[in-house]
Amino acid sequence: MRVRVPPSALISFQPSANSYWKAGYRSYMYKFEKLNVWQESIKLGEICYKITSTLPNIERNGLGDQLRRAVTSILLNIAEGSGSGTDKEFKRYLYLSRKSLFEVVAILKFIEKIYLKINLMKVFVQCDLVGKLLNGLIKKLKSNS
Repeated sequence: MRVRVPPSALISFQPSANSYWKAGYRSYMYKFEKLNVWQESIKLGEICYKITSTLPNIERNGLGDQLRRAVTSILLNIAEGSGSGTDKEFKRYLYLSRKSLFEVVAILKFIEKIYLKINLMKVFVQCDLVGKLLNGLIKKLKSNS
């Protein structure tokens, strides 16, 4: 069975004028690039990478590395799963992404607890959005089965 991505999970993508798309380097998009959840997980990754740069030096190799690995895992599992041959296999990768999201939230909660000066409201809002999109796509794939 082929993986069916619901149209509601897709975004319309308009490359910018200075984009490498205009230069002819890419004439197509991978399926995962069209998914809202992947686009929002990229934004989450950007925010988390900025947070790690604000951590004290002693934590950049500990909590910072773990946070970067976990947030990267979210978007990589979405991308890898979108290349699956079945909805069931795609859902498995989405569940892995969701587990990585939980790890990201746990790390951020710990950072918030020990470094009170770091404002994490924006990243928690983005985590909530990615979680809702993941759950929605999982639910949609379940109903297609």
